[in-house]
Amino acid sequence: MAPAERATQADLAWRVRPILRPSCAPPSPTGPGTSGGSLGASCETRVHNPPVRRSDGRLRPPRGYPVVVTFPVIGVIGGGQLARMMAGPAVELGLELRVLAEGPDVSAVAAVARSRVGDYRDRETLRAFAADVDVVTFDHEHVPGELLAQLEGDGVALHPSPAALLHAQDKLVMRRAVDGLGLPNPSWRAVTDAAGVESFAAETGWPVVLKTPRGGYDGKGVLVLRDTAGLEAARDWFTGGELLVEQFVPFSRELSVLVARRPSGEAVAWPVVESIQVDSVCNEVIAPAPGLADETARAVTAAALHLAERLGVTGVMAVELFETPGAGAGYLINELAMRPHNSGHWTMDGAATGQFEQHLRAVLDLPLGSTAPLAGHAVMKNILGGANEDIYAAYPTALSSGPSAKVHFYGKDVRPGRKIGHVNALAAPGEPLEDVRARATRVAAILRDGARDAPTQ
Repeated sequence: MAPAERATQADLAWRVRPILRPSCAPPSPTGPGTSGGSLGASCETRVHNPPVRRSDGRLRPPRGYPVVVTFPVIGVIGGGQLARMMAGPAVELGLELRVLAEGPDVSAVAAVARSRVGDYRDRETLRAFAADVDVVTFDHEHVPGELLAQLEGDGVALHPSPAALLHAQDKLVMRRAVDGLGLPNPSWRAVTDAAGVESFAAETGWPVVLKTPRGGYDGKGVLVLRDTAGLEAARDWFTGGELLVEQFVPFSRELSVLVARRPSGEAVAWPVVESIQVDSVCNEVIAPAPGLADETARAVTAAALHLAERLGVTGVMAVELFETPGAGAGYLINELAMRPHNSGHWTMDGAATGQFEQHLRAVLDLPLGSTAPLAGHAVMKNILGGANEDIYAAYPTALSSGPSAKVHFYGKDVRPGRKIGHVNALAAPGEPLEDVRARATRVAAILRDGARDAPTQ
């Protein structure tokens, strides 16, 4: 739809189409209108009892007459597993979800009724996609900011907005914002050459962490420098643009907290979780984070909600953190993600409202759902590509080994180390956390390796 024709929020809540009916009597069994016949020239299609425009401008159907209620269309830029996992909640809410996919075989295409294949870096592709939806949101943060600004200028409803999303796209922008809000940040500096790194390390001490401001994830775009000799490995990084150098944080573990915020300001948070990384990739999430001090949990949650409000976030945001007991506030902010996040996959089965449904509610400015956990503990175990290429063949063994575990597969080709799915397991009343972790690990390992006797790590 053209920008000038976009529905207002009130219209999104109640849009109706009148039923079209033929204005003639039913045809006789042998006359026109029977199978293979026609309605005849005198039988016109007319609008019967069209909806009435109320004083507030919204459409109201005539009382007592049937109408077809239409719901908003949500467009997701990116066809990865996050878009795929939005599809189920969208169907439950009666919403239509469309994706702008990178290719015809990406994860989300099989899960949605309509998709468009195109380059999210092309302005006209983005405009054509946005013209057919009511709201645009994201599977990833890689869309160029200048293109998003143009869409916003065209009147496209973007959630999160380009201004908010920038804090997840650019780590330097994020660090400045966190400093500006007075929230716990590691020491950091923008640098353009090796001399800048050495100067920073002279103040904080070695090691330090060098990061590309944009594009890094799952350990990519991150380099730990132990001493000046390590700068040789970073030679190709210095191309004239700004890089981010940070102090190396001796943290005890990694935490994450997810919040959701709607345009009208309502915001909620799920419990703080522990995120266990292996080779810089999320391997397991435990909700809530075991043994986390109540004071730290409250402070982390308050910081995330404050960030969401001040940055104008709409939708789900993940705040990844380092726990630093006995130092400063007890935590430091690491990164932001303004979309559903791997550390929130446990909510699909372990919370009253999962992150994907909540994200859809938020971007449509609908009341947010409860984030209450459904069990004493929930464990999410990622399934990474391994020796087994026939995932479905392992289903009988995997599912029988953990009947209460929930498997979520992303429909992606198996490659070593690639995230291809995850397993959620909830604690039964009185069940020890370690038993829940072992159950999730066992199911994930069978799917990864095709093994009957799965390893426990």
